[in-house]
Amino acid sequence: MNRAFGIDIGGTKISCALIDNNGNIKSEVEKIQTPKTKEEIVEALKGLILKYENEVEFIAIATAGAVNNQNNAVIGSTANLPKGYKDINFQSLSTKKVFIENDANCSAWAEYRIGSSKGYKNSIMLTLGTGVGGGIIIDGKLLKGKSGAAGEMHFAMMRNKKRSCTCGSFDCFEAYASGNGLKRTAAEILKDNSITTYNIIELASKQNKDAILALETWQNDIALGILGLSNLFDPDCFVLSGSMGKFVDAYKIEQFVNSKTVAMPTKIFHAITDNYSGMIGAVLLGNETL
Repeated sequence: MNRAFGIDIGGTKISCALIDNNGNIKSEVEKIQTPKTKEEIVEALKGLILKYENEVEFIAIATAGAVNNQNNAVIGSTANLPKGYKDINFQSLSTKKVFIENDANCSAWAEYRIGSSKGYKNSIMLTLGTGVGGGIIIDGKLLKGKSGAAGEMHFAMMRNKKRSCTCGSFDCFEAYASGNGLKRTAAEILKDNSITTYNIIELASKQNKDAILALETWQNDIALGILGLSNLFDPDCFVLSGSMGKFVDAYKIEQFVNSKTVAMPTKIFHAITDNYSGMIGAVLLGNETL
């Protein structure tokens, strides 16, 4: 028995599958909508785990929100998960050992072990989706901080309180670099508050100048954030993942960052474990931790 049951809990869906010690998915990936209450999430997770519990050595969970350094509790939830989520006793979900970690940290670890940052001991993962997730690896170790909450991408890009952020502050990196950030940038340029990221990409592909400007402005904001992170951490590379990551010109941003950084030059890659990197990374981290 060398497989774990990997679960990725997000605000809109939960994905799960059997995964071996090398990060290979060994079963069909099952997906369900994330329930709307804490109690419903617990029941859904118990039902999923029960199907595979006898086939695995442990349960590995990647979750939105900050996770403590003991990898057994969520210490800070996110707005897209229900009230009380962080109070779930995850170990009670199974008779097997349960390992949990923040989803962006798990994704960063998956890329470090089997993905585009493999072989680089210092890397930063940016997951660009509705929001922005972050995972930082320094000297081959996941940077967790004193409580487990390190890697949150909520640092200020400016100080004029132009855009509110999901963290409750204003003008954070996430407010500009996320998919929502792109929508807000495009709305300002196109004077259309109903525009979606899909509309922006489609219009840009048809050479709409305003949509192209919105995409360029969005990528410039991403580049400025990466420049700051490069100066702070001097990483070997950055990895861009998430639903919006594929629309970023990694080469262009790499050239900009390396022309401005006061640290050593870095590399910027697209993720290759993308869709299931959270649960894969959770299993790989669990293998090394438990």
